[in-house]
Amino acid sequence: MTCCAPRYIAAALILLLWTANDVAADPFQAARDKLVDERIATAGVVDTRVLDAIRRTPRHEFIPRSQWPRAYYDMALPIGHSQTISSPFIVASMTEALQPQATDKVLEIGTGSGYQAAVLSPLVQHVYTIEIVPELGEQATATLAKLDYENVSTRVGDGFQGWPSAAPFDKIIVTCSPESVPVPLVEQLRDGGVMIIPVGERYQQTLFRMVKVDGKLQREALRPTLFVPMTGAAENNRSVLPDPKHPVAVNGNFESRPAGDESKLVDFVPGWYYGRQVFQVTGKSPDPAPEGNEYVRFQNETPGRNSHLLQGIAIDGRAVSQLRLSGHVRTESIEKGPSNDAMPMIAISLYDELRRDLGTFHLGPFRGTRPWREHNRLIRVPITAREAILRVGLFGATGKADFDDVQIEAVDR
Repeated sequence: MTCCAPRYIAAALILLLWTANDVAADPFQAARDKLVDERIATAGVVDTRVLDAIRRTPRHEFIPRSQWPRAYYDMALPIGHSQTISSPFIVASMTEALQPQATDKVLEIGTGSGYQAAVLSPLVQHVYTIEIVPELGEQATATLAKLDYENVSTRVGDGFQGWPSAAPFDKIIVTCSPESVPVPLVEQLRDGGVMIIPVGERYQQTLFRMVKVDGKLQREALRPTLFVPMTGAAENNRSVLPDPKHPVAVNGNFESRPAGDESKLVDFVPGWYYGRQVFQVTGKSPDPAPEGNEYVRFQNETPGRNSHLLQGIAIDGRAVSQLRLSGHVRTESIEKGPSNDAMPMIAISLYDELRRDLGTFHLGPFRGTRPWREHNRLIRVPITAREAILRVGLFGATGKADFDDVQIEAVDR
């Protein structure tokens, strides 16, 4: 053993040098590995090819340098022109649902930053991607070219008209949310092809996987989701528009239960999206719900693992100066997660028209074991606020937390 020791030491030194060189070449690799291992794989994405694509794709290159410190958090980030780059989980989930094959020709509607196209690039034969905002389309084209994504073709235009000269497509992925599926996209999808698309009202959307069979789309609901507003006539001509002067929480008392396609979804609560480790409970004597008959329960045993619900809300700070945030909460055996803010809470985050963060305000955090109790607070709304995200859950803490009657109400000063 003694005579072989130098050989082992030499091998260890070489390994350390390789590791150091890898870190020097790409200082973000460790952050990407952590993102995949702790956020994306644990949230249900299992396709190893997709997970590897997320590990290899430099998300920081697709966002402004000011956002680099948050590049590998599982969150949407502003990229300018009132648009955002989708969270890594949503990109991974949509990519997995597409079931990409090496021979696929894929059309992406809504290039945005170019990140989704970059993730798809090593998984398919060719990606065609369209962006309606010229500045974003030009920036994405430059970024993809700089990073040598040679099998990605870009153009600026109305994505809902498709790319007729390159059709038919084996797969189509839509990263903006229309009220219904645009007819040209159906026509340009080959028979047997797959389309992944979020459909619904501005803040109440469901991600669908649709397969074209004999010229018609057969749909399967995948998960509730939220995508930023589209640009142009398709967004302005929606039949159902939000009312930012009178913001309210949808199904904040959790009395509505899923029906139809959505009844088959795991962690689905109507009106809310991005559900993790949550289910609806019917209160019964001697343990009734504090309001109505239903409430939601979050339960988590792994520190740091997601367990929450989110809801997008339109709000106009020019018309709403104050909000009252309220809700009922009950906790059992709560232990703080790996970060200081990994605790149960009801929170609302406000954003301006460019989706810049204006601050997060919360009820809680809630600790230990406590019976049902009502909580509320007043929040001053910045005049520049245009959107909000309502958040409920454990947020990485362990234990059990129940919530009911989560509401927001505009209050005059």
